[in-house]
Amino acid sequence: MERATPILPTEDLAAAKAFYVKKLGFRVAFEASEDGRSGLLGIERGTIQITLDCPMSGHGRNACVALHVDDADALHREWSARVDVLRAPKDEQWGARTFDLLDPSGNTLFVIGPPSR
Repeated sequence: MERATPILPTEDLAAAKAFYVKKLGFRVAFEASEDGRSGLLGIERGTIQITLDCPMSGHGRNACVALHVDDADALHREWSARVDVLRAPKDEQWGARTFDLLDPSGNTLFVIGPPSR
């Protein structure tokens, strides 16, 4: 099975881990760090997989990842109770329901679900 896993830059692996695992409900798939603040952290939630890299050089900054989900409203209710979101879910003209939020390093999580009925 082929797939793509986004790699997001972070300034502090411990802060990123707290955000994604404790607040967004991801689980740690792997961690390669000697000090807990730098290195690599692989996380997953269902079929969503993300790798966090600190320090990440040569790959660009302020990344954005699209998370395709079954129910954007349900995830918005869960996550907005724990973290600030940039905007509430809305139906897009191109046929999806979306919202987005920022992680502690300024990366955008763009959540995409089916349009509301």
